Amino acid sequence: MNGKPRGKFHPVYLILLIPYVAFLWVPLYNRIEPEIFGIPFFYWWQLLWIVLTALSIVPVYLYQESQDK
Repeated sequence: MNGKPRGKFHPVYLILLIPYVAFLWVPLYNRIEPEIFGIPFFYWWQLLWIVLTALSIVPVYLYQESQDK
């Protein structure tokens, strides 16, 4: 830290809860159908969330960068 105190809670941090909720709600993705290119739903759901989790970090990162300036 460059001597600046950190700000208080901001709603942008709630975006980080979305991936947790998506993975903790197991009955939502605990199934085989629909398949995409022969890949069961269970697997492509998890692979999709790898990308979505990374994208959910972007707004938080941008907010933090704007606070550091």
